Amino acid sequence: MPSGSEIFEDASAIADAIISRVGKRIVLALPLGLGKPNHMVNALVERAIADPSISLQIFTALTLEVPRVSSELERRFMGPVLKRLFEGYPDLVYADALHAGTLPANIQVNEFFMQAGKWLNSPRQQQNYISANYTHALRYVLQTNVNVVGQLVAPSQARDRFSLSCNPDISVDLLEARRQGRADFIFAGETNTELPYMGGTAEIGASEFDLLLDSAKLQFPLFAPPREPVSPADYAIGHHVASLVPDGGTLQIGIGSIGDAVGQSLVLRHRDNAAFRQTLEKLGGVGPERDLFDEGLYGASEMLVECFIDLIEAGVVKREVDGVLVHGGFFLGSRSFYRKLREVEPTLRAKIAMVPVAFVNDLHGEEDRKRAARKGARFVNTAMMATLTGAVISDGLEDGRVVSGVGGQYNFVAQAFALEDARSVITLRATRHKDGETMSNIVWSYGHTTIPRHLRDIVVTEYGVADLRGKTDGEVVAAMLCIADSRFQEELLAKAKRAGKIAGSYEIPERHRHNTPAHVRKGLADAQKKGLLPLFPFGSDFSDVEQELMPALGRLRNAGRGELIGLALRGGPETAAARACLERMGFAAPSRLKERIYRRLILAAMAEVDGQTSTT
Repeated sequence: MPSGSEIFEDASAIADAIISRVGKRIVLALPLGLGKPNHMVNALVERAIADPSISLQIFTALTLEVPRVSSELERRFMGPVLKRLFEGYPDLVYADALHAGTLPANIQVNEFFMQAGKWLNSPRQQQNYISANYTHALRYVLQTNVNVVGQLVAPSQARDRFSLSCNPDISVDLLEARRQGRADFIFAGETNTELPYMGGTAEIGASEFDLLLDSAKLQFPLFAPPREPVSPADYAIGHHVASLVPDGGTLQIGIGSIGDAVGQSLVLRHRDNAAFRQTLEKLGGVGPERDLFDEGLYGASEMLVECFIDLIEAGVVKREVDGVLVHGGFFLGSRSFYRKLREVEPTLRAKIAMVPVAFVNDLHGEEDRKRAARKGARFVNTAMMATLTGAVISDGLEDGRVVSGVGGQYNFVAQAFALEDARSVITLRATRHKDGETMSNIVWSYGHTTIPRHLRDIVVTEYGVADLRGKTDGEVVAAMLCIADSRFQEELLAKAKRAGKIAGSYEIPERHRHNTPAHVRKGLADAQKKGLLPLFPFGSDFSDVEQELMPALGRLRNAGRGELIGLALRGGPETAAARACLERMGFAAPSRLKERIYRRLILAAMAEVDGQTSTT
C-alpha cells in the first residue's frame, strides 16, 4: 500500500479515523446491495448512536437483510435454511435499529431502491426514500456533498490492486469525479476475500484508498439469498419471452424466478429445440423467434444475474463485443454463483466485464459503439401490475408507499425506444394471491405508475404476449384482455366499455377465453415429465426434501381461512416422501393439537399439489 493510505485491522479504529478526518458531519455513500462494508458502517453507526453531536447521513440502496420469519410453518421451514446460508453474516446495525424504532434522529438513511416490501410499514423510511433512476443516483450523491465513500472490495494477493467486484456501478464514476475535482471525499475500503476478483474497469489501484480496513478476523460470508422456485406461470412467461429474442441479439434480464425461467427457456430453445417448440405451441405462443442460437447473444444487463453463466455454458450467450460476452453493473446471488465467479477460468472471467451502471443502462458516452453492439436488444424486466391501457406498476402502491424502487427499469424502457430494433419486454404474473383471495395483476387503472403508457411496448404474462407499441388505445385494451386471467376478463372488459375505450360490440376471442392455471399446467406437462422444467433450473440452496415441501407450503401460504379448515379436515396419505417432509418440519410425531393440525395441513397440501401434477 502507498504511504498515503492508512490500514486498519479494527473497525472502531477506522471509524475514529474517518471522524478525525471529516469531522462530526458525515455524509456517507455506500454501494447498493452486496458492496457495503458492513463492519465499517456498523462502527460509524455505533459512534453516532453513542454521540448525538455526530450527524450521519447514509445514501445507499438495497439494504440487504436476512429474511425474517413470522408464522410457525415459516420458522420451522426457513429457520435451518437461514442458519445454513447466513450464519456469520454481520447484520447492519442501522437496519435493525430502524425496524426496532430506535435509530436516533442524528442518523438518516436515504435509499433510492429498497429491498422489496421491507419498509412498507416504516413511515420514516418512506419519507426518506429518494425516487431516482439508477443512472441519476450518481448526481444525487454528488449533490449531497458526500465526504466519505465506503465499499467492500476484493484484494489481490499482493494488496497492490483491488477489485470493486460486485459494485463498480456508481463507484467507478465517483472515483473519476474525485480525480477531476468534481468531488472531495475519503475513499474507505473494507476487504473481503470471498468477493470474486473482477478485473477490467472494476479493478483499481491501492492508491485510490485513503483508509482501508483489512483484517483476517473480520472476513465474513457474503450475503447470499436463496434462489426462488420457478412456478408453472413463470415457465410459461419464460417460454413466451424466449420466443421474442432474436439470434445475434442483446439480452438484459432482471433478478428473480421469472428471470430464471427466461434463462432456462432460452437454454431449452437451444439445447432441445423440438421440446421448446412443442411446449410453446401448447401454450399458444406466437413469438417469431424459435430457432437455435447460431450467432448467439451478447449480454448488456444492469444486474449480472446468475443465469448468465449458465447461458454462456449452454452456448446461448456467445456473441462477443470488444472481447466481452456480458457487461454488468452489479451482482448479487447465491453462494454457488459467487464460487463460480471466483473459480471460473481466467480467460472466461475476463469476458464477464463489470462496468459503471451508466454504461449498460444508458446510450450516452460512446453512443455509436453502444448502438452497434446492442442490436436486436430485448430488455426484460418484471412488474407487479399493468393497466389495460398499458401503464406499468413496478415499484409502489396506490397510496404512495414505495415497495422497492424504479432502479434501472425506466432506463431500459427508454433505451428500447432509442435503439432501432430493440424492444422492452415487461413480464408479470396474471394474478396474485392474498389472504386466500385471487386478484388480477392486470387492472383497469391504478393510482401509481412506474412506466407511463406512452412508453408501452411488449407485456407478457403466462397467457401470452401483448405487443402494444404504436397501437391505438382500443387495440391495446384488446391485446391486454387477451393475456389476462379469464376469471377477470369480463369485469375488465365491462370497465373498458363503460369508459368508451373499446367498442361496445367487442368480444374476447374464443381462443383467449381459457386463460387458467390449469391450461398453463397442461401446456407444460410433457416438458415437466421429461425433467426439462425443474423447480430450480440453475441449482438450489435447498435440500431435496425441502424442495419437495415448497409447493405444499406455498399452497398453504396462499390459502384462506376456509380453505385451511377444509384441508385440515381432509388430510392426506402419509407416503414415504410425505414422511420425510413431516420429519423435516418436526411433525413426524406431534405431541400437541396444533402440531397435529399442521401435520394434517401439510399432508393435505402435498396430496393436492401431487394431484394437480399427475392430472396435467
